[in-house]
Parts: sequence; C-alpha cells; structure tokens
Amino acid sequence: MAELPSNVQETKALLAQGGYLASEAIATSVFLALKLKRPLLLEGEAGVGKTELAKVLATVLERPFVRLQCYEGLDLATAVYEWNYSRQLLHIRAAEAAGNADSALIEQNIYSADYLLKRPLLKALELSTEGKSPVLLIDELDRADEPFEAFLLELLADYQITIPELGTVTVTEPPITILTSNRTREVHDAVRRRCFYVWIDYPTLARETAILTLKVPEAPAELTRQIVEFVQSIRAMDLYKNPGIAESINWAQALTSLDCVALEPDDVNSTLGTLLKYQDDIARIQGTEASRLLEQVKSRARQMAADAGNG
Repeated sequence: MAELPSNVQETKALLAQGGYLASEAIATSVFLALKLKRPLLLEGEAGVGKTELAKVLATVLERPFVRLQCYEGLDLATAVYEWNYSRQLLHIRAAEAAGNADSALIEQNIYSADYLLKRPLLKALELSTEGKSPVLLIDELDRADEPFEAFLLELLADYQITIPELGTVTVTEPPITILTSNRTREVHDAVRRRCFYVWIDYPTLARETAILTLKVPEAPAELTRQIVEFVQSIRAMDLYKNPGIAESINWAQALTSLDCVALEPDDVNSTLGTLLKYQDDIARIQGTEASRLLEQVKSRARQMAADAGNG
C-alpha cells in the first residue's frame, strides 16, 4: 500500500507516476487535502483533467476508487443507500409462515445491515481489506439538484451518514474525497466552505506539450508541437465549446493513427470531429480558418528555426 506524500514535490512526483503532470497549484492543493484530510473541490472547463486527477490518485495510492456520477434528479436511494425490499418481503412471509408474528422482532430483523443496499457514498465509508479508506469522486456536482448538496454537508463536514432505521455510520479514517464541477451552475457556499478549492485551467503551451508527449509518445515531436499550438490558437477564438486536454490527446492519437508526421490542411479538416464536438465550431474552423491557423503555426516554427540559426 503506497504511503501518502510528505510534501508538495513528492505529491507532484507521485501524480507523475500515474501519468498526471500537475501544476504547482494543483500539487499543493492535493497535498494539503491529503495531509489535513479535507475534501477537495476542483472546478474548471470540461476535459481539463478534474476526473482524471481522482482516478490517478486512487491508482498511485493503491486504494479503492468509488465514483458517484451526479445528474439531475439524483436521490439518496441512488447515491447513499436503499433497503432491499424484495428480501425484506421474503423475510416477512417466511416469518409469518413459521408462525412468528412478533412484528417488533420482524421489523428489527429487516432493518438491519443484512438488508441494506450500499450505494457509492455509503461504500466510501468502508475501509479496504488493507485498512485504508478509498478515493471518493463526487463527479460533476453542479449537475445534481441543489437540495442534494444539503445532504452532502454532513458527509463533507464529519464523514458520517445518518440512516434513520440504523443510526449514524461514522468512520475513523475518512475517504480521500474529490468533488468536481464544470460550473453549469454555482455550487453552494456551504459546500465550498467545507472543501479546499482549486481551479484547473487549460494548460500552458509547454505543459500541454509535455502532457501529449507523455500520453501519445508515438506521435512525432513536430506533430505534437503543431497540435498544441493549433489547439491553443483555437481556444483563443471563443468557440461554443473549447477543446480540453482530453480532446487534444484524442486528436493526437487520431492523427498518429493516420500516419501523419505534420499537420496538413486536409488532415485537419477531416479530423476536426475528434477535437471539436459541436458542428457550429467545426464549420467555423474548417477550410479557410484552418489553413490560416495552420500557416501561423508553421510560420512560428520557421521563425524559431531562424532565431536558433542566428543564435
């Protein structure tokens, strides 16, 4: 079982082992969340690596991974627990058939842990066989209804869940808790106060180049450089949905699979669907705009080569 990092640099190195190149701010926030056993709220555009961070933490720390995917209408029966009604009914019928009509005893039996169906949040309060708590990902909290956030307050503040029929379930070792939000709506202040917070932005050119080199090592270096510069230029255009890191990786993999060694207009136009996910954005970039952006990328390369030669 991997040990928790003892400082920020160890945290950054640990995440890198899992293929996640964290910035100083991200590594610092993760270290503090681990050290002080506080939930960590990650916000940012879709595809910038929020969910991936939780997955990598579970992998490098060798802990179970528990994920709650939030959506509109999410309720306690899906997120926390529900009773196994069919088993309870069978127990009641069996007791009646055996002539045991003690209703109080029957109720006591059917509302026990044996008849409880544990959902992600309740499972996250269980330790692994090695005695370690899991990594709990509450993904895209902004997609859940606001009343659901009110229920989370008890879990985030005290790492406990109250089940009326059984009492309060508590833990001695809280789960490593990561919450994510794409900001389709604002997460309530009460949730924010219980969490450490970090905004994950689109990466810089140098960091995105390093990420693609790590994730798509088979891509030629020049192709990787051109992809990153092209994508960074697109993000400055205020599209309906800017491509995230995940889309950059997908595009690099697609172009490499097509045996591209450098970006060409035809390759760009035919593969934009792996980078952009809305037709209006694709139509805006395809054709003349793609050629213009690509020429800028190649012009910068020529200028860099000339500067290197003069130096």
